[in-house]
Amino acid sequence: MIFHDRKEAGRILAERLAAYKNRHDVVILALPRGGVPVAYEVAKELNAPLDVFVVRKLGVPGQEELAMGAIASGGVRVINEDVAQMLRIPEEMIDEVATKEIEELERRERLYRGDRPGLDARGRVAILIDDGLATGSTMRAAAAAVRGQQPMRIVVAAPVAAASTCAELRNEVDEVVCAETPEPFYAISLWYRDFTQTTDDEVRELLARGARSVAA
Repeated sequence: MIFHDRKEAGRILAERLAAYKNRHDVVILALPRGGVPVAYEVAKELNAPLDVFVVRKLGVPGQEELAMGAIASGGVRVINEDVAQMLRIPEEMIDEVATKEIEELERRERLYRGDRPGLDARGRVAILIDDGLATGSTMRAAAAAVRGQQPMRIVVAAPVAAASTCAELRNEVDEVVCAETPEPFYAISLWYRDFTQTTDDEVRELLARGARSVAA
């Protein structure tokens, strides 16, 4: 299946997560930027609070689209050892890339959330959402960081994902919901007709809308 856009993908993903609708112990955590429009639709349908969970991919220098790992809020760093060893990437190079990405991570947290405190996942069902899962390194970093908050349950959800990544993640979290797992997978963008980059302004607006909806 090819989704029209992230909004449609979010509505379809929400159907797969219907068991969590109208529960007081559920929190939706979106990976920016592309995961936010998807998660907004899910949060709206499930009647659950929405927050952003900032994660930054650590791209291989010169091949930035190839992830050698990721970092997330709370000082978590996940390294894809297979990529690092295959390309013989030295530790100091990983540290250098991570330092730059930490600055961007902190900037985005301030930009997206402003002075609103982050949602606490302690004792709750934390549903982590992105617009797709390729290698899964970004989502692994997010799951590791959320685990530190001691949630009751961690659910990873995405409209489209590589089947192998979904299988691997099932060994690391409590539940994985992948609406579509096409083979061959190739890239997330291929499964959306409109894969326009989500802007910072859109992220802020959707988070603010989500906050107003829950408050109401």
